[in-house]
Amino acid sequence: MGKVTEFKKVNLFSGVIFRYPEDLEEVESKLSDFFTEIDFSSDTFDFTFTDYYFSEMGSPLYRKFLSFSKLISPLKLPDIKNITNEIELEFSNDGRRRVNLDPGYLSDANVIIATTKNHYHRIPLANGIYAHMEYIFKNKKIHFMEWTYPDFRSDNYVRFFNKLMTIYKGKLKKSRG
Repeated sequence: MGKVTEFKKVNLFSGVIFRYPEDLEEVESKLSDFFTEIDFSSDTFDFTFTDYYFSEMGSPLYRKFLSFSKLISPLKLPDIKNITNEIELEFSNDGRRRVNLDPGYLSDANVIIATTKNHYHRIPLANGIYAHMEYIFKNKKIHFMEWTYPDFRSDNYVRFFNKLMTIYKGKLKKSRG
Protein backbone atom coordinates (compact mmCIF):
# COMPACT_ATOMS: atom_id res chain seq x y z
CA MET A 1 0.00 0.00 0.00
CA GLY A 2 1.28 3.43 -0.91
CA LYS A 3 1.71 6.20 1.62
CA VAL A 4 -0.67 9.14 1.22
CA THR A 5 1.14 12.45 0.96
CA GLU A 6 0.14 15.99 0.10
CA PHE A 7 0.17 16.96 -3.55
CA LYS A 8 3.27 18.79 -4.73
CA LYS A 9 2.63 22.48 -5.33
CA VAL A 10 2.19 23.59 -8.93
CA ASN A 11 2.71 26.74 -10.98
CA LEU A 12 -0.52 28.62 -11.67
CA PHE A 13 -0.86 30.31 -15.05
CA SER A 14 -3.67 31.75 -17.11
CA GLY A 15 -4.16 32.08 -20.81
CA VAL A 16 -5.89 35.31 -21.80
CA ILE A 17 -7.67 35.69 -25.13
CA PHE A 18 -8.51 39.32 -25.81
CA ARG A 19 -9.15 41.84 -28.54
CA TYR A 20 -8.21 45.16 -26.96
CA PRO A 21 -4.86 45.86 -25.23
CA GLU A 22 -6.55 48.03 -22.59
CA ASP A 23 -8.65 45.02 -21.52
CA LEU A 24 -5.49 42.94 -21.17
CA GLU A 25 -3.90 45.54 -18.90
CA GLU A 26 -6.96 45.63 -16.63
CA VAL A 27 -7.25 41.84 -16.55
CA GLU A 28 -3.56 41.44 -15.69
CA SER A 29 -4.03 43.81 -12.75
CA LYS A 30 -7.15 42.02 -11.54
CA LEU A 31 -5.58 38.57 -11.84
CA SER A 32 -2.46 39.61 -9.96
CA ASP A 33 -4.67 41.06 -7.19
CA PHE A 34 -6.33 37.65 -6.80
CA PHE A 35 -3.44 35.25 -7.44
CA THR A 36 -0.14 37.05 -6.62
CA GLU A 37 2.14 38.98 -8.88
CA ILE A 38 2.82 37.95 -12.46
CA ASP A 39 6.39 36.67 -12.59
CA PHE A 40 6.56 35.63 -16.24
CA SER A 41 4.47 36.23 -19.34
CA SER A 42 4.55 35.15 -22.94
CA ASP A 43 4.68 37.37 -25.94
CA THR A 44 1.31 38.31 -27.37
CA PHE A 45 0.33 35.85 -30.09
CA ASP A 46 -2.23 36.20 -32.87
CA PHE A 47 -5.10 33.87 -32.00
CA THR A 48 -5.73 32.40 -35.46
CA PHE A 49 -6.11 28.66 -34.90
CA THR A 50 -9.89 28.84 -34.60
CA ASP A 51 -12.70 31.31 -35.16
CA TYR A 52 -14.65 29.82 -32.23
CA TYR A 53 -14.69 33.11 -30.26
CA PHE A 54 -15.13 35.53 -33.18
CA SER A 55 -18.92 35.75 -33.05
CA GLU A 56 -18.81 36.62 -29.35
CA MET A 57 -15.62 38.66 -29.09
CA GLY A 58 -14.99 39.92 -32.62
CA SER A 59 -11.65 39.78 -34.38
CA PRO A 60 -8.75 39.96 -34.56
CA LEU A 61 -8.04 38.18 -31.27
CA TYR A 62 -4.81 37.71 -29.39
CA ARG A 63 -3.52 35.30 -26.72
CA LYS A 64 -1.07 35.86 -23.92
CA PHE A 65 -0.03 33.57 -21.06
CA LEU A 66 0.64 34.83 -17.54
CA SER A 67 2.47 32.94 -14.80
CA PHE A 68 1.93 33.75 -11.13
CA SER A 69 4.75 33.88 -8.61
CA LYS A 70 3.30 31.81 -5.77
CA LEU A 71 3.05 28.03 -6.12
CA ILE A 72 -0.38 26.63 -5.28
CA SER A 73 -2.04 23.36 -4.39
CA PRO A 74 -3.57 21.76 -7.50
CA LEU A 75 -6.74 21.33 -5.44
CA LYS A 76 -7.37 25.09 -5.77
CA LEU A 77 -7.94 24.96 -9.54
CA PRO A 78 -11.77 24.70 -9.43
CA ASP A 79 -12.05 27.75 -7.18
CA ILE A 80 -9.61 29.64 -9.40
CA LYS A 81 -11.66 28.82 -12.51
CA ASN A 82 -14.80 30.10 -10.83
CA ILE A 83 -12.99 33.35 -9.94
CA THR A 84 -11.81 33.77 -13.54
CA ASN A 85 -15.37 33.13 -14.75
CA GLU A 86 -16.51 36.03 -12.55
CA ILE A 87 -13.77 38.24 -13.99
CA GLU A 88 -14.91 37.31 -17.51
CA LEU A 89 -18.43 38.47 -16.55
CA GLU A 90 -17.02 41.80 -15.35
CA PHE A 91 -15.44 42.20 -18.79
CA SER A 92 -18.67 41.48 -20.67
CA ASN A 93 -21.04 43.71 -22.58
CA ASP A 94 -24.60 42.51 -23.11
CA GLY A 95 -23.58 38.91 -22.34
CA ARG A 96 -20.63 38.99 -24.74
CA ARG A 97 -17.19 38.49 -23.22
CA ARG A 98 -14.33 40.80 -24.11
CA VAL A 99 -11.79 38.41 -22.57
CA ASN A 100 -11.57 34.65 -22.22
CA LEU A 101 -9.53 33.33 -19.29
CA ASP A 102 -8.07 29.84 -19.22
CA PRO A 103 -6.46 29.20 -15.84
CA GLY A 104 -4.37 26.12 -15.41
CA TYR A 105 -1.27 24.80 -13.82
CA LEU A 106 2.06 23.36 -14.78
CA SER A 107 3.48 20.51 -12.69
CA ASP A 108 6.57 18.44 -13.20
CA ALA A 109 4.34 15.89 -14.96
CA ASN A 110 1.84 17.84 -17.07
CA VAL A 111 -0.07 20.98 -18.01
CA ILE A 112 -3.69 21.04 -16.85
CA ILE A 113 -6.30 23.60 -17.88
CA ALA A 114 -9.60 24.15 -16.05
CA THR A 115 -12.80 24.02 -18.09
CA THR A 116 -16.54 23.95 -17.54
CA LYS A 117 -17.09 21.65 -20.52
CA ASN A 118 -17.12 17.88 -20.03
CA HIS A 119 -15.68 15.52 -22.62
CA TYR A 120 -14.48 11.91 -22.68
CA HIS A 121 -10.92 12.83 -21.70
CA ARG A 122 -11.71 15.32 -18.94
CA ILE A 123 -11.79 14.61 -15.22
CA PRO A 124 -14.40 16.16 -12.89
CA LEU A 125 -12.73 18.19 -10.12
CA ALA A 126 -15.36 20.12 -8.13
CA ASN A 127 -18.15 22.68 -8.51
CA GLY A 128 -18.74 21.99 -12.21
CA ILE A 129 -15.07 22.31 -13.17
CA TYR A 130 -13.15 19.68 -15.14
CA ALA A 131 -9.43 19.12 -15.69
CA HIS A 132 -8.23 19.10 -19.29
CA MET A 133 -4.71 17.68 -19.66
CA GLU A 134 -3.02 19.59 -22.46
CA TYR A 135 0.52 18.15 -22.30
CA ILE A 136 2.58 15.63 -20.44
CA PHE A 137 6.27 16.06 -19.63
CA LYS A 138 8.28 12.92 -20.24
CA ASN A 139 12.04 12.58 -20.72
CA LYS A 140 12.40 16.36 -20.30
CA LYS A 141 10.17 17.00 -23.31
CA ILE A 142 6.57 18.10 -23.94
CA HIS A 143 4.37 15.42 -25.44
CA PHE A 144 1.03 16.24 -27.03
CA MET A 145 -2.15 14.38 -26.27
CA GLU A 146 -4.58 13.21 -28.94
CA TRP A 147 -6.80 16.13 -27.89
CA THR A 148 -4.14 18.84 -27.49
CA TYR A 149 -5.56 21.99 -29.02
CA PRO A 150 -3.91 23.05 -32.31
CA ASP A 151 -2.65 26.35 -30.88
CA PHE A 152 -1.01 24.49 -27.98
CA ARG A 153 0.96 22.51 -30.56
CA SER A 154 2.55 25.70 -31.92
CA ASP A 155 6.23 26.45 -31.36
CA ASN A 156 5.39 29.70 -29.52
CA TYR A 157 3.27 27.95 -26.90
CA VAL A 158 5.74 25.07 -26.49
CA ARG A 159 8.55 27.60 -25.94
CA PHE A 160 6.49 29.37 -23.27
CA PHE A 161 5.69 26.16 -21.38
CA ASN A 162 9.27 24.90 -21.61
CA LYS A 163 10.49 28.19 -20.13
CA LEU A 164 7.76 28.03 -17.47
CA MET A 165 9.00 24.54 -16.55
CA THR A 166 12.47 25.97 -15.92
CA ILE A 167 10.99 28.73 -13.76
CA TYR A 168 8.82 26.22 -11.88
CA LYS A 169 11.81 23.99 -11.11
CA GLY A 170 13.60 27.04 -9.72
CA LYS A 171 10.63 27.86 -7.50
CA LEU A 172 10.49 24.28 -6.21
CA LYS A 173 14.20 24.30 -5.45
CA LYS A 174 13.90 27.64 -3.64
CA SER A 175 10.91 26.42 -1.59
CA ARG A 176 12.89 23.35 -0.44
CA GLY A 177 16.04 25.33 0.34
